[in-house]
Amino acid sequence: MNKRQVKVTIEGKLFEVEIEDLTTSPIKVMVNGKPYIVNNFETVEEGVASASTRVATSVPSPVHQPVSPKPAAQPADAASGNRFTAPMPGTVLDILVKPGDAVTVGQQLCLLEAMKMKSAIRSPREGIIASVEVTDKQRVAFGETLFIFR
Repeated sequence: MNKRQVKVTIEGKLFEVEIEDLTTSPIKVMVNGKPYIVNNFETVEEGVASASTRVATSVPSPVHQPVSPKPAAQPADAASGNRFTAPMPGTVLDILVKPGDAVTVGQQLCLLEAMKMKSAIRSPREGIIASVEVTDKQRVAFGETLFIFR
Protein backbone atom coordinates (compact mmCIF):
# COMPACT_ATOMS: atom_id res chain seq x y z
CA MET A 1 0.00 0.00 0.00
CA ASN A 2 1.39 3.40 -0.97
CA LYS A 3 0.43 6.17 1.46
CA ARG A 4 0.84 9.78 0.50
CA GLN A 5 0.87 12.76 2.86
CA VAL A 6 -0.12 16.23 1.69
CA LYS A 7 -0.95 19.54 3.31
CA VAL A 8 -4.08 21.25 1.98
CA THR A 9 -5.31 24.75 2.71
CA ILE A 10 -9.07 25.22 2.39
CA GLU A 11 -10.60 28.61 3.16
CA GLY A 12 -7.47 29.61 5.06
CA LYS A 13 -7.38 26.45 7.24
CA LEU A 14 -4.48 24.02 6.98
CA PHE A 15 -5.31 20.30 6.85
CA GLU A 16 -2.77 17.47 6.97
CA VAL A 17 -4.13 14.67 4.78
CA GLU A 18 -2.78 11.11 4.55
CA ILE A 19 -4.19 9.27 1.55
CA GLU A 20 -4.08 5.48 1.29
CA ASP A 21 -4.24 3.42 -1.91
CA LEU A 22 -5.92 5.45 -4.69
CA THR A 23 -6.66 2.31 -6.71
CA THR A 24 -9.35 1.11 -4.29
CA SER A 25 -12.84 2.38 -3.63
CA PRO A 26 -13.73 3.75 -1.20
CA ILE A 27 -10.45 5.47 -0.36
CA LYS A 28 -9.32 5.72 3.26
CA VAL A 29 -7.91 9.10 4.29
CA MET A 30 -6.76 10.69 7.54
CA VAL A 31 -7.50 14.41 7.90
CA ASN A 32 -5.69 16.03 10.84
CA GLY A 33 -5.48 12.57 12.44
CA LYS A 34 -9.17 11.68 11.98
CA PRO A 35 -10.13 8.79 9.65
CA TYR A 36 -12.58 9.23 6.77
CA ILE A 37 -13.91 7.03 3.98
CA VAL A 38 -14.11 8.80 0.59
CA ASN A 39 -16.53 7.11 -1.79
CA ASN A 40 -16.47 9.44 -4.79
CA PHE A 41 -13.06 10.52 -5.98
CA GLU A 42 -11.83 11.70 -9.33
CA THR A 43 -8.83 13.61 -10.60
CA VAL A 44 -10.05 16.73 -12.36
CA GLU A 45 -6.62 17.91 -13.53
CA GLU A 46 -3.02 16.95 -12.87
CA GLY A 47 -2.34 17.32 -9.15
CA VAL A 48 -5.86 18.49 -8.29
CA ALA A 49 -8.48 16.13 -6.95
CA SER A 50 -12.16 16.40 -6.19
CA ALA A 51 -13.80 14.24 -3.52
CA SER A 52 -17.19 13.66 -1.99
CA THR A 53 -17.14 12.11 1.49
CA ARG A 54 -20.23 10.02 2.07
CA VAL A 55 -19.25 8.25 5.29
CA ALA A 56 -16.97 9.57 8.01
CA THR A 57 -15.53 7.01 10.41
CA SER A 58 -14.97 7.81 14.09
CA VAL A 59 -16.01 11.46 13.80
CA PRO A 60 -19.45 13.06 14.15
CA SER A 61 -19.12 15.30 11.10
CA PRO A 62 -16.69 15.51 8.18
CA VAL A 63 -14.32 18.41 7.65
CA HIS A 64 -14.98 20.83 4.83
CA GLN A 65 -14.43 18.96 1.59
CA PRO A 66 -14.04 20.15 -2.00
CA VAL A 67 -17.18 20.21 -4.08
CA SER A 68 -17.46 17.36 -6.58
CA PRO A 69 -18.20 18.37 -10.17
CA LYS A 70 -21.05 15.81 -10.18
CA PRO A 71 -24.01 16.24 -7.81
CA ALA A 72 -24.25 13.49 -5.21
CA ALA A 73 -27.21 11.17 -5.61
CA GLN A 74 -29.79 11.61 -2.86
CA PRO A 75 -32.08 8.58 -2.65
CA ALA A 76 -35.26 8.89 -0.60
CA ASP A 77 -33.79 7.07 2.38
CA ALA A 78 -30.26 8.48 2.12
CA ALA A 79 -30.56 10.01 5.58
CA SER A 80 -31.00 6.54 7.10
CA GLY A 81 -27.96 5.29 5.18
CA ASN A 82 -29.70 2.14 3.98
CA ARG A 83 -28.80 2.49 0.30
CA PHE A 84 -25.29 2.11 -1.05
CA THR A 85 -24.92 3.68 -4.49
CA ALA A 86 -22.40 3.44 -7.30
CA PRO A 87 -19.52 5.90 -6.78
CA MET A 88 -19.00 6.08 -10.57
CA PRO A 89 -20.55 4.71 -13.75
CA GLY A 90 -19.28 1.32 -14.85
CA THR A 91 -19.95 -2.40 -15.09
CA VAL A 92 -20.57 -4.50 -11.97
CA LEU A 93 -18.28 -7.52 -11.68
CA ASP A 94 -17.85 -10.27 -9.08
CA ILE A 95 -20.64 -9.59 -6.58
CA LEU A 96 -19.25 -11.03 -3.34
CA VAL A 97 -22.27 -10.71 -1.01
CA LYS A 98 -25.86 -11.88 -0.98
CA PRO A 99 -28.96 -10.89 1.01
CA GLY A 100 -28.57 -11.83 4.67
CA ASP A 101 -24.77 -11.52 4.69
CA ALA A 102 -23.29 -9.54 7.59
CA VAL A 103 -20.60 -7.10 6.39
CA THR A 104 -18.00 -4.96 8.11
CA VAL A 105 -16.59 -1.53 7.29
CA GLY A 106 -14.19 -1.83 4.36
CA GLN A 107 -15.31 -5.33 3.35
CA GLN A 108 -15.31 -5.75 -0.43
CA LEU A 109 -18.85 -6.05 -1.81
CA CYS A 110 -18.09 -6.25 -5.54
CA LEU A 111 -15.83 -4.95 -8.28
CA LEU A 112 -16.79 -2.08 -10.56
CA GLU A 113 -15.05 -1.78 -13.91
CA ALA A 114 -14.83 1.71 -15.36
CA MET A 115 -12.62 2.76 -18.26
CA LYS A 116 -10.78 -0.60 -18.24
CA MET A 117 -9.90 -0.23 -14.55
CA LYS A 118 -11.36 -2.41 -11.82
CA SER A 119 -12.18 -0.77 -8.48
CA ALA A 120 -12.97 -2.69 -5.31
CA ILE A 121 -16.30 -1.44 -3.97
CA ARG A 122 -16.18 -1.69 -0.18
CA SER A 123 -18.81 -1.38 2.52
CA PRO A 124 -18.96 2.06 4.13
CA ARG A 125 -20.50 0.60 7.30
CA GLU A 126 -21.27 -2.49 9.31
CA GLY A 127 -24.61 -4.07 8.66
CA ILE A 128 -26.58 -6.80 7.00
CA ILE A 129 -27.26 -6.83 3.27
CA ALA A 130 -31.03 -6.65 2.80
CA SER A 131 -30.87 -6.87 -0.99
CA VAL A 132 -28.48 -6.79 -3.92
CA GLU A 133 -29.96 -4.43 -6.51
CA VAL A 134 -27.60 -5.32 -9.38
CA THR A 135 -26.47 -8.38 -11.29
CA ASP A 136 -23.08 -9.49 -12.55
CA LYS A 137 -22.06 -7.67 -15.78
CA GLN A 138 -24.79 -5.01 -15.28
CA ARG A 139 -23.92 -1.45 -16.35
CA VAL A 140 -24.71 1.15 -13.69
CA ALA A 141 -24.82 4.94 -13.62
CA PHE A 142 -23.28 7.17 -10.96
CA GLY A 143 -25.57 7.16 -7.92
CA GLU A 144 -27.50 4.03 -8.93
CA THR A 145 -28.35 1.76 -5.98
CA LEU A 146 -26.07 -1.28 -5.70
CA PHE A 147 -27.00 -2.65 -2.27
CA ILE A 148 -29.57 -1.99 0.45
CA PHE A 149 -28.66 -2.52 4.10
CA ARG A 150 -31.10 -3.54 6.84
